[in-house]
Amino acid sequence: MRRRRSRLICAAALFAAAALPRAVHAQRGVADDGALFLLLPVGARSVGLGQAVTADDPGTEGIWWNPASIARTTRPQAAIHHSQSVIGTGDAITASLPSSLLGVLALSINILNYERQDLTDPDQVTVGSLLPRSFVYAATYATTAGDHVRAGVTYKVLQLRLDCSGTCPTNLAFSATSSAFDAGVQVEPMKRLPLTLGAAVRNVGPRLQVNDSPQSDPLPARIEVGAQYRVPQIAAAVPDAELHVNATLIDRIPLNGPSARIGADAVYRSRVHLRAGYVFDNADAGGAAIGLGFVAGSLAIDVARQFGGLSADVGQAPTYLSLEYTF
Repeated sequence: MRRRRSRLICAAALFAAAALPRAVHAQRGVADDGALFLLLPVGARSVGLGQAVTADDPGTEGIWWNPASIARTTRPQAAIHHSQSVIGTGDAITASLPSSLLGVLALSINILNYERQDLTDPDQVTVGSLLPRSFVYAATYATTAGDHVRAGVTYKVLQLRLDCSGTCPTNLAFSATSSAFDAGVQVEPMKRLPLTLGAAVRNVGPRLQVNDSPQSDPLPARIEVGAQYRVPQIAAAVPDAELHVNATLIDRIPLNGPSARIGADAVYRSRVHLRAGYVFDNADAGGAAIGLGFVAGSLAIDVARQFGGLSADVGQAPTYLSLEYTF
């Protein structure tokens, strides 16, 4: 019972942080950002790497981190990225279509269902229910410029909804909509150097308006820079093995002090992945993470678990599952 109560409190707190006006944020000492669901991680590969994927190629989930990362996709892909935490249940569905002449186009939808809450009358009889949800619809375009540069952009439409069924108080249900852009680039500075550099800006757009303009919140705009180094000594020492080491710095816009994220991916025969990472962040997203991945023919299966943050603090460490199929 105590755990269920904590889950309800935490889910309500996150939904409130995304929806309530700035005045309430200031009173509670919370950041002024709205639509905080945009900062929740998407994809087991990225979570297992400690979210240090600005310069990585995490497949279709890269759309939610650095849109440039899908520029070298050569075959159509479809994927679902599932997450489960105290915040709620999330599912991001993506389809990408590459063209040798036009680049890569991808369409995605990310749905987060917060926990349904019952409405009761004075006699504690259930008379209705509340269902808070957030939706993000994304369209991504990415392309290469020569052999060493990749670039991409994503346009997102986001919606925060509180639906009510049954006997509902007046004006309780609402829907708030906004839009945002992501843009990113990845560069391999030297052909023989196993190094990739990346940079991205995310969630840049107009304020999320719930009631009226004075009670609107800025989106959680972020800027990221990162690097990936593919350690050549590993392949020389262990045939068919690879080791990728990643690092990312992320900060708010405007800048006020970056936080670091690191991760490593040990790969065997391009089929088995063992990942570990750490988010150096004083906020609720900080902590260690691990992940496993396996490629069987055209199907890639990845799982990850995060051990820090709000969800883990109340006894439910977030878990992530990604299924990606290449046609």
